[in-house]
Amino acid sequence: MPLPNFLVKKTPKQSNIRLLRELIADPHIHTVCEEAKCPNIGECYAQKTCTFMILGDTCTRNCAFCGVTNGKPLPPDPDEPQKIAEAVKKLGLNYVVITSVTRDDLPDGGASHFAQVIRKCRMTNAECRIEVLIPDFKGNDPALRTVLEAKPYILNHNIETVPRLYSKIRPQANYQQSLQLLKTAAAQVVTKSGFMVGLGEEAAEVEALLSDLKAAGCSLVTIGQYLPPSKDHLQPERYVVPKEFAKYTEFGQKLGLKVFAGPFVRSSYHAGEIAG
Repeated sequence: MPLPNFLVKKTPKQSNIRLLRELIADPHIHTVCEEAKCPNIGECYAQKTCTFMILGDTCTRNCAFCGVTNGKPLPPDPDEPQKIAEAVKKLGLNYVVITSVTRDDLPDGGASHFAQVIRKCRMTNAECRIEVLIPDFKGNDPALRTVLEAKPYILNHNIETVPRLYSKIRPQANYQQSLQLLKTAAAQVVTKSGFMVGLGEEAAEVEALLSDLKAAGCSLVTIGQYLPPSKDHLQPERYVVPKEFAKYTEFGQKLGLKVFAGPFVRSSYHAGEIAG
């Protein structure tokens, strides 16, 4: 299925990627931009923005849509919180997104590591707002509280797709569990979520999903076109046209959500602007 014109994006300049890598100056620091093969990498790196991925570069889950390596991860790096804080300072960021691979092998899913990263970043960069994009922690409420107690500016957890498609797209996760995580977090912090379209969902299912997110107390939502990270990954069912994204934006806004939708939108794309 050939890409329509609105999904054709220029190849990122390698010089921009090298520049950001040189500024970070640590090959052990990972970004989801590179690991997940994000199509916006050139644009974001040119603006000296990125989403840091902590807890290694190997995920314990194997979601059909994701480009991150699956396997047995290494133990968490105890020096990583300080390394991330120093990288944020080097880049002069006033807004940073911290995400991670899913670590089902750890008792708390990596929540305490998230909390350490948040605190170190705040100590080193007092004015920097910190958004975390967290996994579901298998529904572990104490793990979620550990992250919330570190007081991130925004807590993001991606719902990813409509419930009917979970068994195909996100088989190791649970739709209601993710909604409950957002609902619990929304009592303490601004919450955000995101999902992909083009995977076979119907318009009515997207509207129901947006309604569920609103009911869970979610404030911010991102919606983007699913694009496979490689030819070996799950292929999209269709390409969603821009006017359909506009309809979803309008529907969400009527519910009281702040929606950022478009073909290239990703969960942390222009995150600082979405946060306001």
